[in-house]
Amino acid sequence: MDEITRKKTIRRLQIIEGHVRAVQRMVDQDEYCIDVIRQISAVQSALSKVSQVILAEHLSHCVTEAVRGDDAKRREKVLHEIAEMFKQTHNKS
Repeated sequence: MDEITRKKTIRRLQIIEGHVRAVQRMVDQDEYCIDVIRQISAVQSALSKVSQVILAEHLSHCVTEAVRGDDAKRREKVLHEIAEMFKQTHNKS
């Protein structure tokens, strides 16, 4: 991951961390359930976006290097990991 993307990703995660703390406060203060659920949904969406950025970086760097490389075991491992990731994501839906 290049330094700019890394810094942006860390910043996004810090913002998400703040939102999670806000959700915690909402629960602690016994706020309206639907408002809490909306905030949780926003956190999940933000985490999903971070995951997409990291996956795109992984595909464009790690996977590409492994596929182009001479190490068959590494190539097989990386492709297996991607297949498992998609399988897990598909099973959650």
